[in-house]
Amino acid sequence: MRLIPALLTACSLAACSSGLPPAVDNGTTADNDTAEVTQTAPAATEQAPANAQLEPLNPPAPGQPGGLPDDRTPVSEAKFTPDSAQGAANVVQTYYALIESGRYDQAWALWSDGGKASGGDAKAFAARFAPYSEYHANIGAPGQIEAGAGQRYVTVPVQVYGRIKATGKPFHQLGEATLHRTGDIDGATPEQRSWHIRAIKFQDDPGKPAQ
Repeated sequence: MRLIPALLTACSLAACSSGLPPAVDNGTTADNDTAEVTQTAPAATEQAPANAQLEPLNPPAPGQPGGLPDDRTPVSEAKFTPDSAQGAANVVQTYYALIESGRYDQAWALWSDGGKASGGDAKAFAARFAPYSEYHANIGAPGQIEAGAGQRYVTVPVQVYGRIKATGKPFHQLGEATLHRTGDIDGATPEQRSWHIRAIKFQDDPGKPAQ
């Protein structure tokens, strides 16, 4: 993978999560037809023993199963523009930084359609992070911008990892964020020409303990 030094981090400024963390299974099924997010998650019936030593968070390294792609292609250190592919990746980094700092309403606003593409309102979005005591992410290099009919799309790989609050167990999950903006067409507003998250898809069960 083309690693981006400023992006492929554990997001120390803000615990990163994949955009919309799947709800911990409490016997009910979450209905989310709008956001393209895998919703399968673990049952949180176990309780972490008091004063128990927690397993370390060791998400798979790039190139390993569950890790980000690893082609090691050098990435340009040149200054990027907001409408570039790396500008889109920067939105993903900002998104996760906002989540770790608890600014869920601002993170929610980075979804398309004024946050509606997340599949719910800002309050419901924030509630999705409640089952986790830690939620982090590594961000990979963005793909090429795809253009068509005045629209622009780009995907950014993400690897989320953290800890389930009820059990203290770690988890990790691999996925990708798709961002969208309008091209430079007549009548498009600055907001429409800015990258926003359209969807976040995950490959694996987000509650699977890290092996």
